[in-house]
Amino acid sequence: MLAVDAIPRSRYVIFGLVSVLGCAADLLSKQLVFQWRGLPREGNEWWLWEPYVGIETAVNIGALFGMGGGFGHVFAGLSIVAAIGIVLWLFRFGAARDRWLTWALSLVMGGVFGNLYDRLGLWVKPGYPQQWNSGVRDWILFRYGEHTWPNFNIADSLLVCGAIMLMLHAFWEQPHTEASSPSKSDAAV
Repeated sequence: MLAVDAIPRSRYVIFGLVSVLGCAADLLSKQLVFQWRGLPREGNEWWLWEPYVGIETAVNIGALFGMGGGFGHVFAGLSIVAAIGIVLWLFRFGAARDRWLTWALSLVMGGVFGNLYDRLGLWVKPGYPQQWNSGVRDWILFRYGEHTWPNFNIADSLLVCGAIMLMLHAFWEQPHTEASSPSKSDAAV
């Protein structure tokens, strides 16, 4: 019998809602900010808390911190592989029985889809620079003194929060034995 039978239905709901809402928040925020502030270098920073937290549009043609510029289609392919892996891990191999893992991987999935949309060039309009075809729209700006953190977006935040949750889970989760089963409270939610 597959592990899928033991997964509470609520985990499918959590996964679907968090992933879709996270992706939607990312895409909507990018759309609104880029409409409001314009394309990169068209406007100045707009400060929420000057000079620490602001909004500035940017397009990242690489990955983390801009590394791997020009390999956007490779990153898009890796995103698709990651999305498939997440679904398999949760629902085929039963990780969704764990509520914490379901939430963590839902956040990661929302971030993966938000940035994948951009990597596939679905936001790019005719006349935009060619290198933006696989670039990701970023807009959140942090600065402290002379140090500026690379701009990021909500999808990046979802990915980081999900990754932190996965690390915490790895450090704090008790090893499971074959005789152990999910508690009633964990299975009910």
